[in-house]
Amino acid sequence: MEVSIQETAVVRAVKSPFDHDHVLSLSHVDTDRNLTVTLRYLRVYADNPDQKSDPFHVITQSLSAALVRYYPFAGTLLRRIPDGRFELHCHAGDGVPVVRASVDIPLSHVSNFDAEVDGDFSGRMVPDPDPDGSSIRPMTLQVTRFSCGGFVLGAAVHHAICDGLGATLFFNAMAELARGSGQMSIDPIWGRTTLLGPRNPPRLEFPIKEYLSLDKDFSPYTGSGKRVVKECFNVKEEWLDQLKKILHHQSGSKFTTFEALGAFIWRASTKSCEVPVHEKVTFAYSINIRKIANPPLPAGYWGNGCVPMYVHLTAAEVAEQPIWKTADSIKKSKHNATAEYVSSFIDFQELHYEDGISGGRRVSGFTDWRHLGHSTVDFGWRGPVAVVPLSRHLLGSVEPCFFLPGKETDTVNVLVHLEDDVILSFRQEMDKLKNLQEYGLQSAI
Repeated sequence: MEVSIQETAVVRAVKSPFDHDHVLSLSHVDTDRNLTVTLRYLRVYADNPDQKSDPFHVITQSLSAALVRYYPFAGTLLRRIPDGRFELHCHAGDGVPVVRASVDIPLSHVSNFDAEVDGDFSGRMVPDPDPDGSSIRPMTLQVTRFSCGGFVLGAAVHHAICDGLGATLFFNAMAELARGSGQMSIDPIWGRTTLLGPRNPPRLEFPIKEYLSLDKDFSPYTGSGKRVVKECFNVKEEWLDQLKKILHHQSGSKFTTFEALGAFIWRASTKSCEVPVHEKVTFAYSINIRKIANPPLPAGYWGNGCVPMYVHLTAAEVAEQPIWKTADSIKKSKHNATAEYVSSFIDFQELHYEDGISGGRRVSGFTDWRHLGHSTVDFGWRGPVAVVPLSRHLLGSVEPCFFLPGKETDTVNVLVHLEDDVILSFRQEMDKLKNLQEYGLQSAI
């Protein structure tokens, strides 16, 4: 399947957003070393017979209008001297590269980019900038038209500029303008260092050292060098209901889908990878701090508004203890999400950034994309029929797990990344989820 590239346009703000070059500082949440990654993902739009416009024209025009208020997306990320933190350099005339491409097949030929579609083909739907380059563009887009009239909007967004919620805020603003609104309904706010800056003097009133490691020589995204593959599992709600029912019966506690399914998958991957029993393993996820921070972040804040949360156990505990105990550890970790945790996390970054902060050496990253508002981004073709993550570096993990909306309303799509030589064993562990009644309480859980 050939992807034909027609042009790469540099889209600039429709009117100059500033009159002099300047540098914008990022927050200590933005510059967390675990966020030195580019998030690449696709929004897939079906043809709309009522929409006669060219999607490339609509998207570039709305982008140009949105950049008046969101001009940092057109800047350049550079590391400052002497500490190596990212900062954003903004120059007059900067723009966002947008690639125009086409494919001579209908979207149905690739099942609207079901997560099982060939990864190489999916990867050609969006540029892949070098995250280790000396200068980094915060955003690059690609609009790929299919023969059916549908299209894919591919985005490569550097995590230091914003998180998923911040990016969705921006794309929703673009979509509002594309649909003819004269202005954005939510005014964007920068305020990175004032709203999420360190205290003076910095202090650690939460025991944050129990959750973070210091290791100058460790890079979380180096990996083992083995081939990593992705695989998608469609998990039915009835299986989840049965799992949660069993865990409640055993523990007396109620667990969310994220807690119960996360614990099940963490055990499945730990067992499949045959991690040495005494080795520390980590379950990592992000939690939204927009309402937790003191003061709460304003609605228009579009920087990174989540901080990582960690659960540390031994491999033996994850693989051998009842799953409800692991799910309970995940549930209890949420209690740490307080304003003081946020402040201490930021202050720890201030005090130890150059010492190499990480969540540990064997991190399993989990992220839930079911509630990020992706489906609301409507440029005139209605919301996307699919949102597909392509990145596999997340939360200090090279083997992240994504919870995605299922193809049917009663399913959760679980996208995992694992080394090729353990995927068969992992499938066998996951098969137990659909056969809990057949396996019985003890043998499956």
